[in-house]
Amino acid sequence: MDDHAPGHTPSEPLTDSLFFALYPDAAAATRITELAARLRIDHKLKATPIPSDRLHVTLHYLGAFPGIPADVLKQAHIAASQITSPPIELTLDRIESFSGRRAKRPLVLSGDVTVPLDALEQTLGLALATAGIALKRHPRFTPHVTLLYDEHRIARQPVEPIAWTAREFVLVRSLLGRSQYEVLARWPLVS
Repeated sequence: MDDHAPGHTPSEPLTDSLFFALYPDAAAATRITELAARLRIDHKLKATPIPSDRLHVTLHYLGAFPGIPADVLKQAHIAASQITSPPIELTLDRIESFSGRRAKRPLVLSGDVTVPLDALEQTLGLALATAGIALKRHPRFTPHVTLLYDEHRIARQPVEPIAWTAREFVLVRSLLGRSQYEVLARWPLVS
């Protein structure tokens, strides 16, 4: 993540970040929350699991900003409005701790990228770039939901698959340091 958004001066505190995401449906969110609670007990983790209303698969992270920049918001809307995709089937079937620079590593539920999901991620990324939003993309997109952040590292292992059909993608505002998300806009995924 970039701590210095375009046009950002160090004196302005970063208060918001923006990202595009797929949210699990209610049944999948419940199963993910239950899995996180079980893993916390089984692995003696101290961290509190992410609340079910914040569980998501990130498609693209747009950056952190001092407030919500109107130009980035407009460019994001323009890009997202160009996307046509059928509903996306997601299946997440393994857990692992991702490495990171912080002491607490994200424990994630992940799965393999499917052709339709890869097409959505790629098409949205291209539309965002064309609209003028510079993205920092990971070289390999791995669909995942962060369960919690903990110092204890867990090696990759299979779990009972959790699947759902994403029927929309959303633009989310994260209020930094407040553990709050706000969905700013939704776009349907229709056949």
